[in-house]
Formats: sequence, C-alpha cells, structure tokens
Amino acid sequence: MMKKHIVMLAAAATLATTASTSMAQTLDAVEENGYIQCGVTEGVPGFSFPDENNNWTGLEVDFCKAMAAAIFDDPEAVRYTPLTSQVRFESLANGNIDVLSRTTTWTMSRDTDLGISFTGTMFYDGQGFMVREDSGVTSALELSGAAVCIESGTTTELNAADYFAANDMDLSNAVVFVNQDEVVQAYLDGRCDVFTTDSSALAAERSTFSDPDAHVILPQIISKEPLGPSVRSDDWQWFDIAKWTLFAMINAEELGVTSENVDEMLESDNPAIRRLLGVEGEFGEPIGLPTDWAYRIIKHVGNYGESYERHVGADTDINIPRGVNQLWTNGGIMYAPPIR
Repeated sequence: MMKKHIVMLAAAATLATTASTSMAQTLDAVEENGYIQCGVTEGVPGFSFPDENNNWTGLEVDFCKAMAAAIFDDPEAVRYTPLTSQVRFESLANGNIDVLSRTTTWTMSRDTDLGISFTGTMFYDGQGFMVREDSGVTSALELSGAAVCIESGTTTELNAADYFAANDMDLSNAVVFVNQDEVVQAYLDGRCDVFTTDSSALAAERSTFSDPDAHVILPQIISKEPLGPSVRSDDWQWFDIAKWTLFAMINAEELGVTSENVDEMLESDNPAIRRLLGVEGEFGEPIGLPTDWAYRIIKHVGNYGESYERHVGADTDINIPRGVNQLWTNGGIMYAPPIR
C-alpha cells in the first residue's frame, strides 16, 4: 500500500508539473515573439476589416489590441491572420494563431469537442435574412423555395435548415459558398434571392453596397448567436488573460472609466475603480501580467462602449443599435464579473 501511495504521489506531482508548464506556454511564446497572432475574418466591416494598407480595425480587432496592450503596453503588437469558417478552429487548435476573434458563435459542441474554450460573449447576435427591397418580401416566412445564399461550415447553415424545416418551408434552393465574400458577391450578382447570416454581419455588409437602401433586413431573428473570442483549452493562464481582457473592458464601461479619463480615475476613491486600474490589489500577478494591465487596456483601446460606438455604433455607416448589448445597468445583458 505504501509503495502504491508513493507511486500515486509521484504521478500527481508529474501531472502538476506538466500542467504548470502548459499553463504558461502561450504567454511565454507570445512574449518571446513580441506580438499576438490573432485570427480574424476575411473582412467584415465593424468587426474585423482591413484597409488598403492592410491596417485592421473593428470590434473584434480591438479585443486583440486590448490583449496586446495588457501584455506589451502596445496595442499594435498584433499580427492578423484572415481565416475562413472552414479552417478557423483547426488553425487555433494547431497553434497557428494565439487567439481567435472572428464573428464566431459559442456553442456547446464547439466548446467541448474542438480543444478550444470560449472566453466570453463580445456581441450578442442572431441570424437574420436580407432581401432586395423591390422583391416585396416582408417576412422570412415568405421565403419558401427561394434561392438562399449561405456560407458553409457555419451555424448559419444549420439554423436555416432548422428554421425552414420547423416552418414547413422548402430550402432545396440553398446556394452554399466557402466564404462570406463569395456569398455577398453571389447575392449582389442576383444568383440568389436571399442572403442569410448574423444580423450584425448583414448590416455590416449592406453598409458597403452601392445602394444600401435597395436591400432590406427582415424582422425575424431565428437564432441565438453569442459571438466571442476563443483560445486553446490546454493553457488556463492564457484563457484567464483573454477572459479578463474582455471583462476589464466591460467593467470599465460600467464604472465610467474611459480612454479619456483613465488617468484622472487613478485618483478615484471608488474601490472598484482602484482595483480595476491596479491602484489597489495584485490582480495581474496570478495571470502573469503587471499590476496596471487593465489600465493599459483602457488607456490604449478604451472600454467596451467606446469600442462598440467606434466601430458599429450610431455614428457609423453600420449603425447597429446596442439593444441587448447594452450593459445590464442600462437594460441589456452585457455583464462581467467584478475584479476583487
């Protein structure tokens, strides 16, 4: 019995050492490289989109910049890898990217079967349908038999099949493409009657059309699409860094801390603000970051609300109302655990 106990203790110690080594591997590699490798879309305005000089912007790009700010005090210490829906998870699991921040829906199978973990919801969305205004269609229930443009390898494809089947509608004319650019072009070329994807992406793509008013997003939302970043499941430290980067941005908005006033807020008497900005407590150390990690995020990138308004808010061409993406204190469901 004693020998068996010693063997078990030795095995446990080996596992603990292995786990500890694994937990720090991504941060160490990122720091050695000097940048984060961020997987993004091939181009969705407002979320992750390159300009003519290959400078990436968007809500999801800001998340990667926020992680870089927390680690390097430099939001530009990021390299971007455009990925199709078909290869995004494989690219993350294989270590080709450090974080996936690419309009990706958090589902049970993705979270449990692929060796990846979602770190939170950055944007609460739902699937919708877009048609030409002159089609006269006013409801998704009128789409039976229509030619529907869909991107393959997405929840979009599955949701459309469920919706049409549940409503005894014909989806036999679905036209499936490998990537979103092909879907959009096929819709614009008239190869299909309907374009379906997340409603935010519909609004984003419509903003780029030569005549946006000629296209209508139908009122039906047929699914839950919690979009969020993900990382590999074998590194808890990296998971915590990604998770608390998002939470810091949400908490900052709730506490009224912005990129403009963050230096003033260092003198705040509010304990929650002082903990957020690293004035009190040692909340960076357990995740391998400096005490001012959240201050860096807010100073360089801003809080969640600033990022939202900058990329998809009322003053942009995309103009997506906050809706459920409002803070819980403003009637939405955006909520983050406290730093304490």
